[in-house]
Amino acid sequence: MSAGAYVHIGRKMKRKYGKSMKRDTILIFEDNDIDRAILVELFQSDYKILEAANGKEGIALLNSHFASIAIVLLDNIMPIMDGFTVLEHLKEKNVLNKIPFIMITGDSAPELETKGYEYGIVSYIKKPYQVDVVKQVVHNAVGWFQYKMQLELMVKKQNINIQKQNSVLRQQTKKLNHVNEILIDSLSNIVEFRNMESKQHIKRIREYAMCLGQSVMKLYPEYELTEEKLTQIGWASSLHDIGKIAIPDTIILKPAKLTPDEFELIKSHTTKGAEIIQHRVRLNDRAIYEYAYDIARHHHEKYDGKGYPDGLKGDEISIAAQIVSLVDVYDALTTKRVYKTAYEPDKAYQMILNGHSGAFSPKILKAFAEVKPGFEHLLHMYPDEG
Repeated sequence: MSAGAYVHIGRKMKRKYGKSMKRDTILIFEDNDIDRAILVELFQSDYKILEAANGKEGIALLNSHFASIAIVLLDNIMPIMDGFTVLEHLKEKNVLNKIPFIMITGDSAPELETKGYEYGIVSYIKKPYQVDVVKQVVHNAVGWFQYKMQLELMVKKQNINIQKQNSVLRQQTKKLNHVNEILIDSLSNIVEFRNMESKQHIKRIREYAMCLGQSVMKLYPEYELTEEKLTQIGWASSLHDIGKIAIPDTIILKPAKLTPDEFELIKSHTTKGAEIIQHRVRLNDRAIYEYAYDIARHHHEKYDGKGYPDGLKGDEISIAAQIVSLVDVYDALTTKRVYKTAYEPDKAYQMILNGHSGAFSPKILKAFAEVKPGFEHLLHMYPDEG
C-alpha cells in the first residue's frame, strides 16, 4: 500500500465518523502470547487494543485501522516478518512519520538501538517489562506525537493565512508587527513540542523575562532599559531555544542521562539557534531580531565565564541574555520535565541564589529577589496542563 493510500484511509475514516474521531488505539505486534497479554493488561483501561502475532497480521491491522491508531508497539523478533522487516516495509510507504513506533526487544546491543532510531522509531521497551517505565514511555510518545501533528496542522494553516496577506502586510507596518508575533508564537510552539514542554512554557518565559526586566530597570538605570525594550526582550525570549529544532528527536526525547557527545550536541542548540534567526527567521523589527539572536546564542553563558558557547564573562553577557538565562533556569526547576520532578518555588529560589545552576551576576540576583512573589504568581497563573 502506498503512502497516499494510508492517508486516503485516514481521510475516508474521518469523513465516515466525523471530525471528533481521534486516535485512541494501540496496535501491538507480539508473537509471544504471555508478553502480549501483559501489554494488553497494561493499556486496556486507557486504549482500545489491536493484537497481531506476526508482522504480516500487524500490517493488515495497520492498513484497516490507520486513522484510529495512536501508537504501535513492535516486537523485534517475530515469525513471517520480524520488526525490522516491518519497519523497512513501512519506511518505503512513508508511514513512520505519521504514527509513533516503539520497538520491543530483549537485546540491549547499541547497534540494534541505533538501527531502530535510523528507521524512525521514537523509543525502545526492554524485556522483561518494567511496568512503570513501559507506561511512561508510551504516555510520553503518544503525547509528544499527537501534539506534533496538531502543531504541524496549526503552523500550516497559519502559513497559508500569512501568504494570503503578504501583499497587504508589506505596506502596513502595524500588521507586519502582528505577523512577527504570530511567527514567533508558531516557532516557539515548535520548540515546545521538540523539548517536551507544555504550551504554557513560552508564556511563562516571556512573562518572567518582562517581570525580572522591570526590576532590573528600576534598580539599575545604567542598563538603559525601557518599557519598549522590555516588550522586545519578552518577544525575543520566545525564540531562546529555537536551535533545538536542529537537534535529533532521539536526543531531545531521551529520558536517560546524556553521553558527553550527546551533551555537546545539545549545547550546539545555542549556535544553531543564532544561525536560524540570522538566516531563516525574517523579523521586520530590527530590535527584536538583534535581541533574539543574542538571547538564542548567549542564554547559557554564565557570569563566571563557565557557560557556553563563547565563554563570555561578567557584563560581556548582555543584560537581555542574563535575564533570559535566569528565568529559563527558574522555569526548568519549578516545572516537571521528562527527566525530573518539579521543585517548589522556595527551593528553586534558593538553588538559584546558591549557584546550583551556575553563576549569575549579583545585580540580577538582587533584582530576582525583588520579584520572587511575582514569579510565584506567574507560575500559578500559567500552570502546565494536568
